[in-house]
Amino acid sequence: MPPAPPSPQPVSHKQAATLCRQGRTCALKSGSNESGGSVTSTYTSYRLISQDIGKSLERVSKQPDVARETEYYREKIGSVKSIDDFMADTRLYNYALKAHGLEDMAYAKAFIRKVLTEGASDKNAFANKLSDNRYAELAKSLDFAGLGAAATATEAAKSGVIGNYARQTLEQEAGDDNNGVRLALYFERKAPTIKSGLDFLADDALAQVFRTTFNLPDAFAAADVDKQAALIEKSINIKDLQDPEKVGKLLERFTIMWEMQNPSTTYDPLAVFGSSSGYGISPDLLISINSLKLGGK
Repeated sequence: MPPAPPSPQPVSHKQAATLCRQGRTCALKSGSNESGGSVTSTYTSYRLISQDIGKSLERVSKQPDVARETEYYREKIGSVKSIDDFMADTRLYNYALKAHGLEDMAYAKAFIRKVLTEGASDKNAFANKLSDNRYAELAKSLDFAGLGAAATATEAAKSGVIGNYARQTLEQEAGDDNNGVRLALYFERKAPTIKSGLDFLADDALAQVFRTTFNLPDAFAAADVDKQAALIEKSINIKDLQDPEKVGKLLERFTIMWEMQNPSTTYDPLAVFGSSSGYGISPDLLISINSLKLGGK
């Protein structure tokens, strides 16, 4: 993340809103935190990264450890001709898994081998039976099942994986400072792929963004799945997730609610942003939430 700008002078809420929308630090009433340093809100941190995502990714790609592993992957992946070759090279294997957000599964080599062996073109393939679509994405990027020895010659296997690695690293580093920023960046990336309320429920991170945005209790996750999905689709027009501007409005609401639940500053996010996001909690939504029988009964 870029270094924080100098601590701002006290400003009005109206001025603060303008600064926030320009991607600058949201001012606290005192203009600083208790230690006298500048504090950046969840929304502002997210916007600083998102408003010039290309520059943010370039910065991450130039980090010595990222550049080193990327160069190794770029040089070596073309010589891999089989799943055995791929899994025998720990650096390539770990790089590809991290690029797909699966680095925590690196130990499960038999599981990953099955994913790659069956591929993702057949609806009955192992990866397609898993609720987590990251495995299918890995199988598509490294399509040994469909392309054999040519699997690593595709753009998906080369520049696609490299781009994914930079994005994953960016999101992880953002999460080290503020997990709300990581969730917002992740949602922004995944939004165009969401086709239904069930897609939210199949992804813990997307589900958390929804619950936080609409201030729902964790117990909501225990309600009947079909009812949860219906409520999600009632609350969010799924087609709007294809529109970056509307996704931005939704994430503005999310970051406000995240800040309220996990404050990184002492400023009042609702006073700064007001209710302009268009994603407030309507009376109809509250009635629908209250009508759900939590616990799945």
